Amino acid sequence: MKIETIAIHAGNVPDEVTGAVIQPIVMSTTFERNAEGGYNSGYIYSRSSNPNRTSLENVLTRLEGGADAAAFSSGNAAGMAVFQSLKPGTHVILPDDMYHGLRNQVKNLFADILEFDFIEINDLDVLKQHIKPNTGLIWIETPSNPLLKITDIKKVISIAKQHNIKVVCDNTFATPVFQQPLLLGADLVMHSSTKYFGGHSDLMGGVLITAEKTDWWAKIRQVQEMGGAIPSPMDCYYLVRSIKTLPYRMDGHAKNAQLLAEYLEKHPKVERVLYPGLPSHPQYDIIKQQMNGFGGMLSILIKGGEEESKRVINSLTLFTQATSLGGVESLIEHRASIEGPDTKTPRTLLRVSVGLEHIDDLIADMEKALG
Repeated sequence: MKIETIAIHAGNVPDEVTGAVIQPIVMSTTFERNAEGGYNSGYIYSRSSNPNRTSLENVLTRLEGGADAAAFSSGNAAGMAVFQSLKPGTHVILPDDMYHGLRNQVKNLFADILEFDFIEINDLDVLKQHIKPNTGLIWIETPSNPLLKITDIKKVISIAKQHNIKVVCDNTFATPVFQQPLLLGADLVMHSSTKYFGGHSDLMGGVLITAEKTDWWAKIRQVQEMGGAIPSPMDCYYLVRSIKTLPYRMDGHAKNAQLLAEYLEKHPKVERVLYPGLPSHPQYDIIKQQMNGFGGMLSILIKGGEEESKRVINSLTLFTQATSLGGVESLIEHRASIEGPDTKTPRTLLRVSVGLEHIDDLIADMEKALG
């Protein structure tokens, strides 16, 4: 099936009892045992599994072309499950430009448990130089947050396989609509489902999808069940509902982002536009090889310094100044101010989550703010 059909049907189970076309929400925390003490439905306790979470995990598995999925209460919980599944002392290589929340998690919670290096992972020579005998995982994020860097997934995986190293790809910005890292050879894909999967800025979640059901995946599933950082049945229901429109929403996000990026690139008060759909992107050739769309995220560097950048934000009407991304409404944020003192993000950078408003209105709002 095509991705639009998968999005609609793979997460829905019509109710056999009532005939309801849409799967109902099962809020029960526990499930009845039969006379022999077994479970006819296969469900025991909602921390372990729940019908709504099963449906969510099924559609996510199908969208990414994987073998199984595990849903979590947030993107950070999903990432943490990966790091918790590693043996103490494992060396992890991560990109120098990545979501700051997960970067801070690694630095603050796993400093005495894992070894790690944050590197320019797109420089393959630098990557090779940082591989150690105890390197067990390479984490990639492409496009990256907030610099929209692109990692050549196939080349990184080729290097990793030579050393029997696992590769996890954060695919949040691209979504499976525009990129499928498992089909390119990645072992796991991670998403913050708070973002484009949810799509309406009103729920939180995370997910891991595996290419194969390995012993490592069984360990991650164990972390999910025993740790209990799982989404509620209600959140699973709303995620499944939102995913049904994901391909069409992503098409709209990408079209708006492309037109806005092209407008901003020509504006005299914009120093630079970072967007995968622009031929000026330094990795444009790689982008065309591994992505079939460019996404709804872009970053802009404003001329005139940090204060001018903040003035632009405060002059906007339709772009809401807020953290997060992927909703139908457009958001904008001065990233360096939220990422902390060790950020490498330029002080003039504004990250933009381009929504589904009419593009003429978005451009007019930006034009007014830039002056």
